[in-house]
Amino acid sequence: MWNKHMNHSLSPISRRRFFANTSVLATGAALLPNIWLSKSGAAPRKVSANSKLNIAVIGAGGRGAGDTDGVKSENIVALCDVDWAQAAGQFKKFPDAKPYKDFRKMLQEMKDIDAVVVATPDHTHAVASVMAMRMGKHCYCEKPLTRSIYEARVMREVAKEMGVATQMGNQGTANSGLRRGVEIIQSGAIGPVREVHVWTNRPVWPQGIMKRPSDTVAVPSTLDWDLWLGPAASRPYNPAYVPFKWRGWFDFGTGAIGDMACHTANLAFMALKLTHPTSAEAMVSTDTNHETYAGKSIIKYEFPARGDMPAVTYYWYDGGNRPPRYVGNGVKLPEKLSDSGLLLVGDKGVLFSPNDYGAEFSLLPETDFKGYVAPTPTIPRSPGHHIEWIQACKGGVPAMSNFDYAGPFTESILVGTLAVRSQEKIIWDGAAMRVTNNEALNRLVKPDFRPGWSL
Repeated sequence: MWNKHMNHSLSPISRRRFFANTSVLATGAALLPNIWLSKSGAAPRKVSANSKLNIAVIGAGGRGAGDTDGVKSENIVALCDVDWAQAAGQFKKFPDAKPYKDFRKMLQEMKDIDAVVVATPDHTHAVASVMAMRMGKHCYCEKPLTRSIYEARVMREVAKEMGVATQMGNQGTANSGLRRGVEIIQSGAIGPVREVHVWTNRPVWPQGIMKRPSDTVAVPSTLDWDLWLGPAASRPYNPAYVPFKWRGWFDFGTGAIGDMACHTANLAFMALKLTHPTSAEAMVSTDTNHETYAGKSIIKYEFPARGDMPAVTYYWYDGGNRPPRYVGNGVKLPEKLSDSGLLLVGDKGVLFSPNDYGAEFSLLPETDFKGYVAPTPTIPRSPGHHIEWIQACKGGVPAMSNFDYAGPFTESILVGTLAVRSQEKIIWDGAAMRVTNNEALNRLVKPDFRPGWSL
């Protein structure tokens, strides 16, 4: 068993080291950009339900290819990717779309764009999305919404300020099974929920004790490395980062929890109306250093009571870690659990989902729920995750995972990354975006931005 008291060859960031090397903004309010003081940019263009949106895709290769296909019912007018080899298939599929490498140039040149899809690596989500929204563009952004808590807060506030339609790319939200699960929990079928367990098979990329590469490698001719770095500090190109392995590095990704919790924890956050956690603790964490996320972790969060809902203890497991087999109410889990899953433990029963999206689940113990009939649906069923957003852009109801929901959800998840990096229990003031018992950690709430890439 790995635990937080084990010695590592590279020790985690210490409070003393942070105080010695960083300056910290005193309050969350001080983090907010001055541009919030007044509305800027253009209002979104009104598009009728029978007309087509002009959509540009930022990060057209990789996951962006699936997102582009998800909105291909509209006019795909531009495709932007810093590596044209990665996006070659999409350029061929949408020959009328204008190709770009720099989204800033694209947004400045193309005045007819109504909406953007942002599917870049995590560290570029906010700078691309915020620029587009401030120009009156509707925004679909892949999960996790951002790489930092500060950026998630900005994304939510700018979307609200500009009146644009938004959606985060946690597509399981559109599944009828997940929505039925939310209704069942909120109906009280398993009683008040006081404990949640969420696990994943991630990371499936390298992270843990890894040194920054020092060898010199030629940049591929199709890749603009400086644009790929975007707001992150300059460093030499290395295939240890692209096209997929960036997820494990602090400067670019959000590790296993950022990559998957926006999927796997979605049902719990939505059904229980979870807000900001009050604390987070890395109960198990191993193989971490100053460059990458831990190879294995168990993170414990505490969430306060909400209205008539009790306080919740939430556990996150990655790197092969799994919840205990006995979870209450006489429920014993299978010896071999699914690669990813979710448990909501209530006073009268347990909801058990053995997949990433919470779309399939059972109520346990089975004997207690034999013949159970789900409540009458109260949540509208989705026409499809991308279609929800398209309809919202045309004046329909907000998509279910719009930034008002996705922003706070992402913020809460990322509090756990602070606990992993500090290797201690942290006390969190969500409204102020501050760790209250370790001022040095607040440096990680808002990342540094390279000149030309700030929000």
